[in-house]
Order: sequence, then structure tokens, then C-alpha cells
Amino acid sequence: SSGINAEWPLRPGDVTMIGWGTVVHVLLEVAQMAHEQMGVNCEVIDLQTIMPYDSATIEKSVKKTGKCMVVHEAPLTQGFGAEIAARLQEECFLHLEAPIQRVTGWDTPFAYIYEPFYLPDKWRCYETVKKLVEYM
Repeated sequence: SSGINAEWPLRPGDVTMIGWGTVVHVLLEVAQMAHEQMGVNCEVIDLQTIMPYDSATIEKSVKKTGKCMVVHEAPLTQGFGAEIAARLQEECFLHLEAPIQRVTGWDTPFAYIYEPFYLPDKWRCYETVKKLVEYM
């Protein structure tokens, strides 16, 4: 083991949700909403660190659920979620049942007064869970 351990606050699940920092609180709320409204169990993984990060925990979850979303506050382009998605594509490809989804900040400059509209919120994340669950 690398000594880097992500936290796995909820189990088991149908969708893997990966985040770090403030978005973990959003993901925990979305997991509860998904369970109550759709009967979907989400595995929320709190990375705690992104360099290095606990790829083994992520891969184990994604191989089980087959569906994954990565959520972070940085812009979509060149955000760390792209690195995680690439790694999962390499290591879990045959286990994926839907394309890996990213819910991120927008690719645009913004004034801090507009931060509530910029950051990933529970509604964007919930819609992504629905998209993953309904993927054929």
C-alpha cells in the first residue's frame, strides 16, 4: 500500500462519486437524494489528497459499480478530474457501463460574487447521477 488512503463514507453503490474538499459535502447530499428519490446507492469517495491520490480505492469502487463521476471546483479543461478519468479509462475500461462523467466549474473566468453559479451544486451532480443510471 502507498500509505495514501481515500475515505469511503458510504457503501455499497450503483454509482461511484469521487470528490475532494468542499464538494464532498455536496456529494453526500446527492447520494442521499439519489437513494431517496431513485433508489440508487452511491459510493462517495473523498480523496483527501490529490497528489498522490488513492487510485486503488477508486478503481475498486468503479470496477464494482461500472459507473463513475468525478466532481471538483476547478474548470473542466485541465482540471484534475481529467487525470482521474484517464486513469480509470486505462485501468477499468472493461468494467465501465457508462462514460465517465465530470461535474466541474465552468471553463470561464468569473467574479467571486458569482461563485454559487460557478461551482458544482447538488442539482448538477444529481442530474449526472440520473444520466449515469439511465445510460444504455
